[in-house]
Amino acid sequence: MTNCSSKKLSYKPHKGKKVESDWRGGDITSDSGALLIRQVEDQIGLLESVSKVIVDGRHKSYVRHEVKQMLIQRVFGIALGYEDLNDHDTLRRDSLMKVSAGKALDETLASSPTLHRFENSITRQEMFAVHRVIVEKFIESFDEPPEELILDFDATDDLVHGTQEFRFYHGYYGNYCFLPLYVFCGDRLLTAYLRPSDIDPAKHFGAILKLLVSAFRRAWPEVRIVVRGDSSFCRYRVLDWCDSHDISYIIGISNNNILKELSADYTVLAEMGYVATGEKTRLFGEFRYAASTWKRKRRVIVKAERLAKGMNTRFVVTNIEGSEPEQIYDQLYVKRGDMENRIKEQQLHLFADRTSNHEFIANQFRLLLSSLAYILLEQLRRVGLRGTEFVRTQCETLRLKFFKIGAVIRFNSRRIMFHMSASYPYKKIFELTVSALSDG
Repeated sequence: MTNCSSKKLSYKPHKGKKVESDWRGGDITSDSGALLIRQVEDQIGLLESVSKVIVDGRHKSYVRHEVKQMLIQRVFGIALGYEDLNDHDTLRRDSLMKVSAGKALDETLASSPTLHRFENSITRQEMFAVHRVIVEKFIESFDEPPEELILDFDATDDLVHGTQEFRFYHGYYGNYCFLPLYVFCGDRLLTAYLRPSDIDPAKHFGAILKLLVSAFRRAWPEVRIVVRGDSSFCRYRVLDWCDSHDISYIIGISNNNILKELSADYTVLAEMGYVATGEKTRLFGEFRYAASTWKRKRRVIVKAERLAKGMNTRFVVTNIEGSEPEQIYDQLYVKRGDMENRIKEQQLHLFADRTSNHEFIANQFRLLLSSLAYILLEQLRRVGLRGTEFVRTQCETLRLKFFKIGAVIRFNSRRIMFHMSASYPYKKIFELTVSALSDG
């Protein structure tokens, strides 16, 4: 990053020689690995497409920074670890960021006040359009129609520390927060929808599911769709809709006295097994059950597990027939837990919980900016790092190993050259990744 400060810093001498540093290195970036993110964006055109659905209401004569440029500046900044708008008061002069955003090298990128106005100008309609782009890009990524899509739904807490619009106290989480709803298909993000926390956790579950199913069935009429979620999403209207639209589901169901009675034989056997062996005992079974709001009885899988701390009995309701209860639970339902790791990646590594704007819609847009950064990085590891040891690497490790590379920048009328660190330890993998992303 270029900085004209002449302040000299002194350190412990080395073998009788002074050790000093200053900020006069010239045009240098500490993030040259962002060229990989730029390559991903060039491959899939995600931010290009998103910029087209955001209406620029500014008077053209006053526009210095295009929507696409600001979008790239903000999303790339998040991917590189710069969560605050204030970071861009310096980043706007970084030549690497300018190249990424398509800005002339003799100009500067948007300032933090400009980016703040940009975030606060987004409308609900544009937010919906951005989600539509995300789904369209997901569909475009398949060369052939998939046989099956497993959609994982989950809600999480997004703690707030101010007086943001629509923030409420949530008894379960014990704090003021938002309650965003996420939808993933494997590692791939489909929806990141910010909601107030004073609502049913399943609020909008059915509406979002219907929109996703409609989009996927238009593209792939024969695709098999499976919906997974914990007991927060066990809502009879959605189950009825799935049954009538050939959608499979595996949804957790909260314990109650009737379920306890129906599963008593399994829990007794699990208890006997634990007493006999002194070790954890797991048994699986099934029965037919209908809650008072259900139109008919449905298949319920029970996991009766006796641990040292006591019984741990769980239930899931499903309309999938023919598979053994243990397979339904261990091979299908439990795997939804990996979605929580993807949400943590966004919150811990890509600052999805940096919802400190006062306006609720602006905070929804910040959540989407984090989501767009995640989609780019997921594409990088799934396609660019395919076949390497880093294909399952989390976003924070990607940043450390592949983005934080020092480089001297030289340019003339014909070329922009990034002279990257000669001692960078992952040169070969970096080169293979560039090649994989160039090949598409």
